[in-house]
Amino acid sequence: MWISALLSVLGIALQVSVVTAQDGSISGPTSSSSAAGYSCDPSQCQLPNCNCASTSPPGGLSPSDVPQFVVFTADDAIQSYTIDSVNQFLAQRQNPNGCPIKMTYFTSLNYTNYTLVTDWYVAGNEIADHTMTHVGSPPADEINGNIIALNALAGIPLDAIQGFRAPYLNYTAQTLQLLANVDFTYDSSSASSIPVTDPGTDAYWPYTLDNGLANDCLTVEGICKGLPKIPGLWEIPMYAFFDDLGIDGPHLMDPWLDTANGASSVNDSATFEYMKNTFTAHYTGNRQPIGLYTHPIHLSTTYPGVDPPNSTIQMINDYLDWLQMQQDVWIVSNEQLLAWVRNPVPVSELDSFEPLKCSTPQVDSSLKICNGIPQNEAGLLEECDFPDFPFFTCYGCPQVEVSPSNPNPPQQVPAGQQIRYRLPSNCSTPFWDPIAGSCLCQSSACAFTDNSRPIGPNGANLTGGGTGGDGFDGSGSTPTPTYINFNGASPVKLWSGSLVGMMSALAVGAFGAVTGWVLVNV
Repeated sequence: MWISALLSVLGIALQVSVVTAQDGSISGPTSSSSAAGYSCDPSQCQLPNCNCASTSPPGGLSPSDVPQFVVFTADDAIQSYTIDSVNQFLAQRQNPNGCPIKMTYFTSLNYTNYTLVTDWYVAGNEIADHTMTHVGSPPADEINGNIIALNALAGIPLDAIQGFRAPYLNYTAQTLQLLANVDFTYDSSSASSIPVTDPGTDAYWPYTLDNGLANDCLTVEGICKGLPKIPGLWEIPMYAFFDDLGIDGPHLMDPWLDTANGASSVNDSATFEYMKNTFTAHYTGNRQPIGLYTHPIHLSTTYPGVDPPNSTIQMINDYLDWLQMQQDVWIVSNEQLLAWVRNPVPVSELDSFEPLKCSTPQVDSSLKICNGIPQNEAGLLEECDFPDFPFFTCYGCPQVEVSPSNPNPPQQVPAGQQIRYRLPSNCSTPFWDPIAGSCLCQSSACAFTDNSRPIGPNGANLTGGGTGGDGFDGSGSTPTPTYINFNGASPVKLWSGSLVGMMSALAVGAFGAVTGWVLVNV
């Protein structure tokens, strides 16, 4: 009965959330050359730990020698319905080396099912920080508490959480300093809001803040003109699409929810065309990255009350199909993109570039171990039945719900059971047994299999592949099926602890804990 009551409440909340504007939208330029006042000496700022904000490829490479990276990210809670939403676009796809697509999930914790975070990470995806309770301009405890809770309850190694995105893209200079204080590698909250074809474009390759920010100079106080100087902290701009209105028609997050070309209603065909045109401008220019930045809830086909048009899902898959027909296009996570920027190699050498390979942990499928691999952990998950948002975990339920002031509460131990052990720094997640408190191997000896294939001129594929739609015609007649992701691969920092709830978090919904339960108990 409590489930039906919960669904009733969530249905109302969801309707409110869907009709309001999605966070992460922009309406025009957020920077200009004069506002940026940016200066950087490339002879003093050199890779791998320093890079000037530049529209030219890193390492002095010619654009023709540079892969075209397409970043895929998702924001907010991780639940079965959000994973389904991502998988309907990525699960069947491969990069040119035959490896499954990896993506970045900026994770907030309200309504997150921790065992699915573990599964998603062990499958090779990047888990990044989006604050605990989805609050813009966050204080330190929102940022740091997220890391602590993801490590404690999802087994994500602390040093694997390298990136941050501010909810609503609402950040300050202080936010960036807070990230540096706890050794984040990068932020990805700023917008690239001027087309690459414009001489004043702000579509910079990822750069470090040794010489301040060069994006968002018109919209965020206290940045640009050399500020904030934070040596070694990277900024990965979010690259906007542009419709026929050019600089006055930008589309950043979830562009398929926007109207195009000044129209009054969404048109999938128009969205398809401007996404292709913007990509082509990047691809035929300096090959700055481009991205699909998503809130998966909007495209979920398995969340009650959300009914995305089949034509929109088809259009996005057709767009990805079209991208993957272009040579040297790679769909990647922020982590993979930044690994290449720091150590750029030409496309002819991508065969040996480790971050783009697909290493799968070799764990005996008959072993019963709660490790983020479904066949191993079946029957071993603990259900944490909190009234606000129940979840499952391999790592033992906390006595109270996590919060910014208490991100790692003491563990509750059911009668007749023993405490579960948290991931240590010297063991990889898929090899750690939290029930026995033992590692199947030490980090230096853990076995991973490289499943990538050769690429290059000797008859090997230079394009990716997979399945999506069957050609976009706008009819919406064929919905994309829901996929269950394949599982495939990867150890500590310390921090302390305001609490804010939001409608968007409510829309992501406690029902996800129910659907998450259904998924992990199938």
